[in-house]
Amino acid sequence: MAKKRSGILGKLFNSLSEDREKTDAELPFAVMIFTLMAASGISPYNSWKKMRNLSFLQVFSKEADEVVRQVEVLGKDPLTVMYQRAEATDSKLYRNFLGGFVSSVRSGGKLADYMQSQLKSIFELRYINLNRSIERIAALIEAYSVMLIVVLCTYILFVIFSSTNVMDLLGGGSIGISPSMSYLIAFAIMPIMSCIFILMAHNMQKSAFPNLKDLYKKAIIFIIPAFAAIAAFGVIPGLIDSIKPLGFPEIATLGLTVTSIIPAIQYYRIAKINYNAEESIPSFIRDITEAQKTGQSPEKSIVQATKRKDYGPFSKFLNLIRSQIEWGVPLRKTFDNLKKDIRSWFVIVNFAMLVETIEIGGNSIESLEILSEYSEKEREIQVNRRVLLKPYILLAFMWSALIAVTTTIVALTSTMMTGVVSTDLAAAATMAMQDQLKVFSVGIIIQCWISGFFIGKISEGNFGAGFKISALLAVTAYVSLVASQLLLQGVFTLGLKPPTM
Repeated sequence: MAKKRSGILGKLFNSLSEDREKTDAELPFAVMIFTLMAASGISPYNSWKKMRNLSFLQVFSKEADEVVRQVEVLGKDPLTVMYQRAEATDSKLYRNFLGGFVSSVRSGGKLADYMQSQLKSIFELRYINLNRSIERIAALIEAYSVMLIVVLCTYILFVIFSSTNVMDLLGGGSIGISPSMSYLIAFAIMPIMSCIFILMAHNMQKSAFPNLKDLYKKAIIFIIPAFAAIAAFGVIPGLIDSIKPLGFPEIATLGLTVTSIIPAIQYYRIAKINYNAEESIPSFIRDITEAQKTGQSPEKSIVQATKRKDYGPFSKFLNLIRSQIEWGVPLRKTFDNLKKDIRSWFVIVNFAMLVETIEIGGNSIESLEILSEYSEKEREIQVNRRVLLKPYILLAFMWSALIAVTTTIVALTSTMMTGVVSTDLAAAATMAMQDQLKVFSVGIIIQCWISGFFIGKISEGNFGAGFKISALLAVTAYVSLVASQLLLQGVFTLGLKPPTM
């Protein structure tokens, strides 16, 4: 745990400390482990010693190492060490837990009862914090919506400036809007603003699948060449002419969509297995608990639970577990094999606690009952979170269509008005607006593609979910641009040829 820092700067640093967030995130499961061990008759200090081996709780395994080090190397009393750790931590929740832990032991109270009381309180706080976090995420999405309105207004402003350049030719002058400024706005400033919001979403919404590095590495292999190709078509004159009838917006849409398809398919396979595992693990633990109540051994209880037929894709992992147990493979080794294929932290934590409960022995039925109850509650919390955040996906499609359609309408209307003022300038207006509309069309498509990762992070907590949404938003933006132009071609019958992308 991070030690307290003195002074105003230290307090500010602590308020932004990532260690505190990780501590609060792992605390419910650490308390669950302590509760299971207390129900099985394990002493508090031995519970800390066992906690060192729980690698899936990174913060608390390090904390356990520190507690054991101070006891065995420095010769301190375990309760004194825990009290000092309570004073040193930045997490208020962890401080309160340790303080009550020490007081309960010193007063001779029943530790298992205190642990269960704390566990219930912490999960209630998790549910409250869930609702608060959703409110914060909703506020972030509203701020992002405002940013997109600014994007839309900027696009409209530059479209009008482009029209003004042509109109100003009537007076023999020009306000001189540089084309490079359009590129800077469309391809640098606006994407950077979106990336800032994505980073904010990343800090607020943690992923249920922390190990997706292989997916992201493969995605980068496709993304870099795609953007390099888009940049080449935008910068090198005449290159776009070699692939006609395709234009710059078509190239951008195809490149970004194809880039997203392969990672999206891989993520779909990962999510399908892991979400099914998350849905199944509480029922699996409940089946083991009920089998234990009939007097079966832990191994036979697990084998019996794996025979249930309604676990979906998770069944193949359970069948593997059953085979390994029947061949005499130790339960912990079976768990290590499961971790190679399952990425859901929720599943890994619950299965690890199941293994610890069975290996500890003691009052395993009571411990399994506790594990079953709170596994079901945690699953309910996660499901509610995703359900409440899903509607924001629809909002993203509305953003994409609105930005594309509005920008096109303003561009074509400005061109039409130029033709009304001077038929001689109609051709010049059309050509100038074509260039601007191509630039901003590609900018809108890229902006919508980036927005998909923001929505993916918001809705499911990871960027992997954003690949499918990004591809769909890019296509939505392109279809909206084309449809709005085709529609306005039938409306504007003044003899002007509308700009084509």
